[in-house]
Amino acid sequence: MKGASILEKFKKPDLIHASSPGFLKLASLFYARVMRIPLVLSYHTHLPSYAKNYIGFVPGHEQLAWFILRWVHSRVDLTLCTSPQIKEEMESNGIPRVDVWRKGIDTVRFHPRFSSQEMREKMTDGNPDEFTMVYVGRLGAEKRLMDIKPILEQMPNARLCIVGFGPQEEELHEHFKGTNTVFTGVLSGDELSSAFASADAFIMPSDSETLGFVVLESMASGVPVCAAAAGGILNLIHDGVDGFLVQPGDTNGYVEKLKLLQDAKTREIMGQNARTEAEKWSWENATSVLRNIQYKRAIINFESRAFNGFGKPGTQHMLNSLEWRVQHILAKTGFRKEIPKPESA
Repeated sequence: MKGASILEKFKKPDLIHASSPGFLKLASLFYARVMRIPLVLSYHTHLPSYAKNYIGFVPGHEQLAWFILRWVHSRVDLTLCTSPQIKEEMESNGIPRVDVWRKGIDTVRFHPRFSSQEMREKMTDGNPDEFTMVYVGRLGAEKRLMDIKPILEQMPNARLCIVGFGPQEEELHEHFKGTNTVFTGVLSGDELSSAFASADAFIMPSDSETLGFVVLESMASGVPVCAAAAGGILNLIHDGVDGFLVQPGDTNGYVEKLKLLQDAKTREIMGQNARTEAEKWSWENATSVLRNIQYKRAIINFESRAFNGFGKPGTQHMLNSLEWRVQHILAKTGFRKEIPKPESA
């Protein structure tokens, strides 16, 4: 069992870093606090934006989202978000100890050399000479993909290729019926790299991105991006240099910028600039900062706060018992050897 072997190997780790949203974070929080281990949480799914798109009919949905985030993230030693904009928003909503983790991308996997005529034929339904936009990612309401249709209607000689899958897929197929749109489904490996590199522009209408990895991957592929001026994307694109930023939902703004990219020379210069910017986002740099600076900061935060549980003082007696009970359960399920029962348990 993989989980058992990991626990057996590390016994009690120096630090826990959980990067998945949802229940894994809560499990990590419980385990780290009970076992008194420094905890780092990554934040890359912007819950308030998702709440707006999926439970917007519920009164106070945004306040509820921030309440949940405060409850969880105020109890950890360091929260790592993906952009200065998200950091500022989290801090303004009462979440302490937030830092920006400048993540990396694979600039070898995503590269202009993957551009291919064959892929372009596929992406344009046999019309490779026409201006081609691509979107890669989840097909969900929060991505605002329906906003692209009126843009296409003002650019009759443009093509759109949508790569990915998600809960809105069927609805999007119906929405874009009759337009110059191709849905490829999920692509991976060289095919995915080729889809990025074979487009003329990448379009990102979403205003809920905490970072926007696909934006960076497109830039690494030498393809300029036209994106909503919101969230973490503001930290990626230099407007007019390696891409364009447009106010969310501004159809005319998108059309204006995309028409500029129909000029081959403009597209070439901005694509080269995009590649140069993307090369700064290496995993080597990101990992060095994470291990040598941010993990150490989390440990210092943990030690200075003298954690005795879920952020509340005076719970040491209870935790001695609770820690033993957790260890006891792990032992019974084969995760760890039994330890002596404390007097207080």
